[in-house]
Amino acid sequence: MSDKGFEPRIVAFLCNWCSYTGADLAGTSRLKYPANVRTIRVMCSGRIDPLFIISALQKGADGVLIGGCHIGDCHYQKGNYSARRRAAITETMLESLGIDPRRFRLEWVSASEGPKYAEVITDFTRQIKELGPNPLKKGAAK
Repeated sequence: MSDKGFEPRIVAFLCNWCSYTGADLAGTSRLKYPANVRTIRVMCSGRIDPLFIISALQKGADGVLIGGCHIGDCHYQKGNYSARRRAAITETMLESLGIDPRRFRLEWVSASEGPKYAEVITDFTRQIKELGPNPLKKGAAK
């Protein structure tokens, strides 16, 4: 059950070439979506180490999103294949650490998909609200 009035803190690692640009398009198009996301711009989703996700959750994030180019459209040719493999490893690691793997999500959002970005953020924020605060935050201020 979620806490009343709980607003999740979500960290998003977004690919410079696609997802970050899609997020920018959502903003410049004035699409409505929750402001719960703190964006970290990365050159490629394939460079996100599973330890980055675990570290973000340990430091108080309620959820972590990775946004990358669609499969086959990577600026670096195969980075999103690496991201997909690492996402599977990350989910296994989270489960073994007792962290609900639904606190992590990998999505493909292209530069022209501002509406999809807004939809992903809205849906992931809703999902994290349903999960409630990250249990790793024990004594953190709300």
